[in-house]
Amino acid sequence: MAAPERAHARVGFVGLGNLGLPMARTLAADGWRLAVHDVAAGREVPEGAERVAAATELADCQAVCLAVPDDAAVLGLLEDPDGLLARLAPGSLVLVHSTVLPATARALAERAEVAGVGLVDAPVSGGAERAASGELTVMVGGRTEVVADARPLLETVGDEVRHVGPPGAGAAVKLANQLMMFAALAGAHEALDLAAAHGVAAEEVLAVVAGSTGDSWVARTWGFFDRVAHAYDAGATPVSERPWSKDLWEVTAAARAAGVRLPLAGLLAQTMADRVEEHARTAEERGRR
Repeated sequence: MAAPERAHARVGFVGLGNLGLPMARTLAADGWRLAVHDVAAGREVPEGAERVAAATELADCQAVCLAVPDDAAVLGLLEDPDGLLARLAPGSLVLVHSTVLPATARALAERAEVAGVGLVDAPVSGGAERAASGELTVMVGGRTEVVADARPLLETVGDEVRHVGPPGAGAAVKLANQLMMFAALAGAHEALDLAAAHGVAAEEVLAVVAGSTGDSWVARTWGFFDRVAHAYDAGATPVSERPWSKDLWEVTAAARAAGVRLPLAGLLAQTMADRVEEHARTAEERGRR
């Protein structure tokens, strides 16, 4: 297995959604020979990239990056009878940027190794703006030598690429990040509700919190999830596939599989999606006034 090189290696990218499109643009702008695919044929294609009609047309790529919605989509691309694991040449790489269950990532890495293919779980964090500037945080699980080969691609999309452990570790860290973030988001929503009930504007609370012990990324970037929800609306992404729904259910599934009790995660999985979607709609209505 060898690290792919710009200008020589053909790199496949599947999934041109809210995060996938800016990631693919960053790769293309950095000189990678990119072939892209999305199940929605009308999705925008990065300048300089080649669109292919089916993922199977990426079988001759030296590396394939996946930024698709969930475990089912990843498994379908890699493991179906015509899946890429059976078609990619030995020595190829697969980079799974999707948020998947740790057990899924581990099983795929094992099957890929049997096929002579290197696979890393490399979920990302930072949002579309950081994806567009190549400044994502990338948490990587995989064998050391496979991660080393994937690093040129990973360092194109991320300014912080951290190898956190063996296969599945990247997926576990991403779910841990999501749980911390959505717990903070739920607390911020309730805190602002409390202040509003006493006649205090959200802007005042957020300004005070910025210099206080309640500070958090969520508070500093208030409105971020409203914008993301609107972007998902524009792309017709179902609520069930959005992070505040899908990722939190995956947190609870991963906890159950490991025998870990996460009562807060269970509560958030049932309540967070409604809260985020309602706030985004309310913010949009306020903006129209």
